[in-house]
Amino acid sequence: MLVIKKIYDITQLDALKCQYLSTTTAALDGMWLCGFLPMATHFGFYENNTLVGYCCINADGYLLQFHLDPQCLLQASELFTLIVEQNSAVIGEVKGAFVSTAEPLYLSLCLDNYSTHQTNALMYQQDLSAAPFQGESIAMDVATDAQLSDFVQFTMHAIGAPEVWLTGYYQRLINRQELVGYWKRGKLLASGECRLFDTVQTEYADLGMIVAESERGKGIATQVLNYLISCAESKGLTAMCSTEMANIGAQKAILKAGFNACHRIVQFSVNS
Repeated sequence: MLVIKKIYDITQLDALKCQYLSTTTAALDGMWLCGFLPMATHFGFYENNTLVGYCCINADGYLLQFHLDPQCLLQASELFTLIVEQNSAVIGEVKGAFVSTAEPLYLSLCLDNYSTHQTNALMYQQDLSAAPFQGESIAMDVATDAQLSDFVQFTMHAIGAPEVWLTGYYQRLINRQELVGYWKRGKLLASGECRLFDTVQTEYADLGMIVAESERGKGIATQVLNYLISCAESKGLTAMCSTEMANIGAQKAILKAGFNACHRIVQFSVNS
């Protein structure tokens, strides 16, 4: 059996994470890959003191990624079962898992071990074979440092995300000029993100948008999305995005803009 140890410096996993991404069948959601995964607790799998794999668990006790070097795959099923059945003293409690349908081995192991699952989010990618969508866009402004608090408060109110996390997340986007806003009479009514990847999936731009509740149903989401698509195309990148299963309004706007939803993010859990 492989030895499990907590990883304190996740840069140790850079090579294994690139190896993992090479096994995926489509681009992974940028928010999960670059936002949620770095905040998770990582554990390494060692064979004869050599790091051969890893997994990561978020603060809520959900597994977010699981990987073993191809030379050790014969041990994958036994190791995964040990972890999800909470028999690892190092890892401890595991309530379930999140995995996309673009992660074949990890998904298969989840199907083997969990009794309950549901779709958490839809993953979209721009359909480059379709005719370009000539929809109306909206004028948006690149966010500044002085507007950081406005964006944080706007998003806290709109979706209930935690302030501390949002502050760090939006500051990074502002520094990279990847956050834009639609303002009217000094009030922020919509935000948009055009997130770029630095070392992996560099041919994609990952889009995100939030519209104030008071402005929904007016076509603003579609216009924001069109603006973000134009930003991606101006950089020669393919646009991708995701939305929660329950967000029907966003799904309509995304489909209208020429995206396909071929993949899902699935939540697995143990029957209570």
